[in-house]
Amino acid sequence: MLDLFEPRLPDSKLHKSFREIRSNPSYSKVMPVIQSWAAGLLGRNGEVEKFAKEFQSTFNSSMWEIYLNKALTDLGCSVDYSKSSPDFFVTAPGNYQFNIEAVISDQPAGDKEWQPSSYQDFKDRGALKLVGKIRDKLEIFRGSKGKKHPYSSLGHVQGRPFVIAIAPFDSSQSLMQNNELINLVLFGVGAPELKGTELRQDRIRSLATASGAPVEMGIFTNDSFTEISAVIFSTVGTFGKAVAESRIERLVRATRYRVIEKERVQLGSPLWQLGTHRFQIDKLNYLVTQRWDFGGDIIGSDVHIQHSSFHRESHLDGCTFILIRMRQCHLNRALRGQGRFPEITMM
Repeated sequence: MLDLFEPRLPDSKLHKSFREIRSNPSYSKVMPVIQSWAAGLLGRNGEVEKFAKEFQSTFNSSMWEIYLNKALTDLGCSVDYSKSSPDFFVTAPGNYQFNIEAVISDQPAGDKEWQPSSYQDFKDRGALKLVGKIRDKLEIFRGSKGKKHPYSSLGHVQGRPFVIAIAPFDSSQSLMQNNELINLVLFGVGAPELKGTELRQDRIRSLATASGAPVEMGIFTNDSFTEISAVIFSTVGTFGKAVAESRIERLVRATRYRVIEKERVQLGSPLWQLGTHRFQIDKLNYLVTQRWDFGGDIIGSDVHIQHSSFHRESHLDGCTFILIRMRQCHLNRALRGQGRFPEITMM
């Protein structure tokens, strides 16, 4: 199998992340992990050299495809690699077939790192980028705006669910999105807020671009994007996931969001006491709990800070499968969402 990390371009054209991985000796165990994720993907006739050059020069979009390739294997799916477009022609358990097109929101090449003026600015820009990329792929599917070779014209696409797999890489803070922005884009719901004794999410119908033009949110609450059967979304299908799976020396922070009905909390339970509390488990292994009173529920998070020797996570941890066109497909039989969001901290 082709070696993804054997440079095929001049050094000046290599992506900074690719150069860092190859030059840092501590990542020697990470490269084989990424290489293994690409099994099958690098067997496409006529596509291998092109894919390797894209991985080395743009990195993020190829990394997302490689992550998805391994995720499909872990879900018990098989991919027909003879079909190069869309990105994955998948057969799930039960012989259920569908297509996946992968896309990311990325920064334009050569641009300086964008800095938001506020947290709201960060969220608005992120949501606008996500919906823009989804719309771009829908136009390719339809063949609208002069797009040639629409996906909808392909025999293996016709009559089968069309799934968009999207991940944000448009800033160094993209990991902070969790599911909030994709929920806004797809369903038009804002972040949950406590209003009185009730937890509510406001309906947000549109966001404005820099020029003031409105862009529709909640694109799956009507039929404007009806050709898209489902969305796969993750903020952790990144190099950090490969670092965690390689088990090299690192500190890992993993967050799990928690909610429980008050009546189910055991009296005096230290893990459900309100506020922020730290529990030391070992020298390099501790838990921080955050709990808030939300009427009839207690809501919060468990933040584990631990050495990689303690940390355990699956390839699918942190990946969300949003299934919204159930009249067209039953992908929930094959795709299961996970609820953990690991981050890597350098030692």
